[in-house]
Amino acid sequence: MTHTENTPRPTVTPEPADDPRRSLLKAIALAGRTVAAVRHEQFDGPTPCTEFTVRRLAGHLVAVLRRIALAGRGGDVTSLPTVVDDLADTAWQEAWDAAVREVEAAWADPAILGRILTLPFGNLPGAAAAAVWTSEFTVHTWDMATATGQLPDWDPELVAISYAAMTRGLPAGPRDGAPFAAAVDVDADAPAIDRLVAWCGRTP
Repeated sequence: MTHTENTPRPTVTPEPADDPRRSLLKAIALAGRTVAAVRHEQFDGPTPCTEFTVRRLAGHLVAVLRRIALAGRGGDVTSLPTVVDDLADTAWQEAWDAAVREVEAAWADPAILGRILTLPFGNLPGAAAAAVWTSEFTVHTWDMATATGQLPDWDPELVAISYAAMTRGLPAGPRDGAPFAAAVDVDADAPAIDRLVAWCGRTP
């Protein structure tokens, strides 16, 4: 239909710039582009996240997307696996895109930001959970990029959100029981992405 001067135009309410869902979706999008750029021969290679090969890290990220969507629907995220390991090498994009659509639908209502979600690492309001997942995708994007020779265009806002979430959630000292090694020392003027992954136990 063609709009005329007398045709009412639909009103679109944009998400606020500081809406945690916006940052989460941007982090997911960067991770998706990074996974999509992995070459077939790289899937069985190691990653800085030593429990995962490239293939299993991709499967973990798809699993996390599905968990985020389930959390948005009020479900028990622990009912889903932490790794999707039944995808053919040609099936990643379809699975990724489907999971992203599920996340977008499940988190469409702004009320989710104040709702308490039950997650493996505790009960958090949706806004705080979104920040934690933003950091997870950002750090794992670095893992994937480092393992496959990619240089993502890091969004300073996402890195800052991720660093704040991880410094709140991870102690500086021993991390017994957490899936993170001890923080690695880096120069105070190191790039922000290096300081983030170093705090998470990676060596930039």
